Amino acid sequence: MSSFLPMLYLSPDDVVRIVQRVGLSRCITGVAERIERDFLRWPQFDKSARVACHSRDGVIELMPIADEREFAFKYVNGHPKNTQVGLPTVMAFGVLADVDTGTPRLLSELTLTTAIRTAAMSAVAARSLARPECRTMALIGNGAQSEFQAVAFRDLVGIRTIRVYDVDPAATAKLVANLVQQRLEVVICNSAKEAVQGVDIVTTVTADKVNATILTPDMVTAGMHVNAVGGDCPGKTELHSSVLEGATVFVEYEPQTRIEGDIQQMSSDFPVTELWRVLSGQSPGRSSASEVTVFDSVGFALEDYSALTFIRDLAQEHQIGRTIELVPTLSDPKNLFGAFEQQRDRHEQTAFA
Repeated sequence: MSSFLPMLYLSPDDVVRIVQRVGLSRCITGVAERIERDFLRWPQFDKSARVACHSRDGVIELMPIADEREFAFKYVNGHPKNTQVGLPTVMAFGVLADVDTGTPRLLSELTLTTAIRTAAMSAVAARSLARPECRTMALIGNGAQSEFQAVAFRDLVGIRTIRVYDVDPAATAKLVANLVQQRLEVVICNSAKEAVQGVDIVTTVTADKVNATILTPDMVTAGMHVNAVGGDCPGKTELHSSVLEGATVFVEYEPQTRIEGDIQQMSSDFPVTELWRVLSGQSPGRSSASEVTVFDSVGFALEDYSALTFIRDLAQEHQIGRTIELVPTLSDPKNLFGAFEQQRDRHEQTAFA
């Protein structure tokens, strides 16, 4: 028999149990800490832009990354029309495997976990780029990601007031209801322009797969930090190009963001800084209180690696999840063909028993 250990499987219910046991705030904080730790190891990772298959109504992507010990990938889609047929816009799962042997060790849902890691990543960036006294944020786009962003910015950045807007009033009503017990002042606005009035940070997290201009130059004020989350594939943007031209722009992994982020509108030599350089002290972040900063976030595989390792560690600590066998166990690893013969023999023995 093989000496390989069974693979841990975490279902959506398992992840819900973990978050309920530990608390959402601790999970967001923990993933943020893991992201910062892993970003400081940036040169140690084998990195590549995600592989994407685009269709008329959406995109399906694979996001791989590895260090010297573990390989991770995420399968994720983005289909904005899914809610019309009762499906989430984003669905995902992920795998962790040993680099030395290629043995898969973890299979986990990532739809729920991705919402946590995206919010954590936003807060990590804002702590490095926004003014330290920020207390008010506009949240434009009140869909599935919005509550997680609100909680992350409350806990990790110090936001106390959220000004919210969505083209769908039902989405805003859902957000407001979910934030009732979250120690945040929530102000409902009638437009994106109204939402950004007097705020320190603007988070855009819209879902439509279009070249949108959610934020225009007249809506941007000195010292503002823009957390642009929704533009994450070719043909999908949220910021007017002049907003980018008037700001200092930071990204996760430049080769990927050039294709998928808001900077896809800009020339190939438009200056950007990868956030890991700021976190490691190799590049400056904000240079003055009046500077406008933009985090052009598209989501990167390293963040999923951080989230997967974090949720795996919590699952093991709290003994949540179950093991499954994804790889066949063989008495002779070279005799893969024999596995079918062994299975037939077992069936025949059972039939004549």
